[in-house]
Amino acid sequence: MDISSQTSRFIAAHRNQDVRDLALSAKRVDGLDLPFALDQIAGWQTACRKLPQWAETDGIVYPPHISMEQCSSQFAAQYKAGIARRVAGAGGAMVDLTGGFGVDCSYIARGFSRAVYVERQPHLCELAAHNFRALGLPHMDVINGDAEDWLRGVVDSRAASADSAAVDSATAVPIALIYLDPARRDAHGGRTYAIADCTPDVLALKDRLLAVSPHVMVKLSPMLDWRKTVADFNGSVGEVHIVSTGNECKELLLVLDRGSHDAIRVICVNDGDVFGYVHDMKTGADSDGVVLAAAGEKGSQGGSAEPPHAAPEQPRYLYEPNASLMKGGCFALLEDHYGMRQIGPNSHLLISGTPAPQFPGRGFVIETIAGMGKKELKRALAGVDRANIAVRNFPLTAVQLRRKLKLADGGDVYLFGTTSVDGRHVIVRTVKQ
Repeated sequence: MDISSQTSRFIAAHRNQDVRDLALSAKRVDGLDLPFALDQIAGWQTACRKLPQWAETDGIVYPPHISMEQCSSQFAAQYKAGIARRVAGAGGAMVDLTGGFGVDCSYIARGFSRAVYVERQPHLCELAAHNFRALGLPHMDVINGDAEDWLRGVVDSRAASADSAAVDSATAVPIALIYLDPARRDAHGGRTYAIADCTPDVLALKDRLLAVSPHVMVKLSPMLDWRKTVADFNGSVGEVHIVSTGNECKELLLVLDRGSHDAIRVICVNDGDVFGYVHDMKTGADSDGVVLAAAGEKGSQGGSAEPPHAAPEQPRYLYEPNASLMKGGCFALLEDHYGMRQIGPNSHLLISGTPAPQFPGRGFVIETIAGMGKKELKRALAGVDRANIAVRNFPLTAVQLRRKLKLADGGDVYLFGTTSVDGRHVIVRTVKQ
């Protein structure tokens, strides 16, 4: 890509400055493409937080701000690359049919001998080709085209040949994995979540995708009901990965193959915490829970950090599962695995008599549990003028509860409004563990 020397110097000189201030104060000089320079500065600043390896690489060109905010983080892209290596093995070719900015493709491609990036928008193809070179990825083929057209071409070429395996036409390397991140916007630019409304429609293309590659990985909106989504694929899904960063659910990943699966593996990831289990699609039962990794730990296959114990009459600790586990919904399994119990039906808050330092979520020490009567609340909140408030299965919102309790936000106290097993509305006063 042609970038003038004036523009390059401006980017290098000002990349640590506030972009909004620069837009107002920068002098217009000949040869300076100011809008492009501002995009590069904003993109680099976002990459420092989201894609540190890209930020450290000279020559990367960034897209406009909205594309940077929407692209995968380095953590999420590297996680997908790990899945791809495990399910598809080393070597072979991978194909990204929804190339976009190319972050996911750039990481997944490193585990394959050949990679194909397919994207409908020419300017993104130009950007990706440039950045792949800057990242030292010489084995990438960039194709400006449509995913369905590319698939059709591969299927047709295979039908015309004697070889039953689909291959990358440029290198004759068997295609081991296809990756897709369908666009979640409709023709009018509105946000959409239903798979059939995304582009391309992966449900409609499922059979063709699996005819071309034995493994297909699909990134979908975390807003989707993952059980219904898996059922929609009629047994082709072998794994579900619910990926969160900073306790915010970011991605729902499905791994499809040519088998027929009633029992699927569900992996709940939040930064360094990874908890996996098996979900039976016929019975709805969850089993075989295992801590695959814990933040700050190497983790262990096959068991909790400490043996399960009976939940006490007077609980001392409260645990809130992380966002991925909340999305997974495996609360009964967490109770069994960690020897805890939910404070009440649908509370999704677990209580215990002993600490569980590797629990995948937030841990708190319970100071007191009070009902909603004025005298009880007065005793429970004595000396408290501010608190962090959350509600689970409670008739008031957090804002309404704060207003009722007349407390400011913040401080060291954490209050949980919930409903206990006997149906009482209660306030659990805690501090962080």
